[in-house]
Amino acid sequence: MELNIKDILTRVTRYNLIRNGRMIYIDVHKKIQGNLAGDYIAVPNLVNIIAESRHQGAGGTEEDALSDCLKKIKGLDIEELFPAVAPKNNNKNK
Repeated sequence: MELNIKDILTRVTRYNLIRNGRMIYIDVHKKIQGNLAGDYIAVPNLVNIIAESRHQGAGGTEEDALSDCLKKIKGLDIEELFPAVAPKNNNKNK
């Protein structure tokens, strides 16, 4: 494959988790090239917002990474998984 040395390439399998009537995705990445926390990592996300790293799972297999992730997020509300975003200041200086 023609990639830059520092590139990371993964193949992704997506799972849907419905918790309290709300859905999040868990993408499990299989490492093709690059440095990751494991051969597989499981990342909860809301498409354009990814969960904090402490809520991500890693393992030697897809099942291990998913299991590790699910163990880490068990009992947490969806809002607890993602980094807090400070509200934008809409006041314009006059």
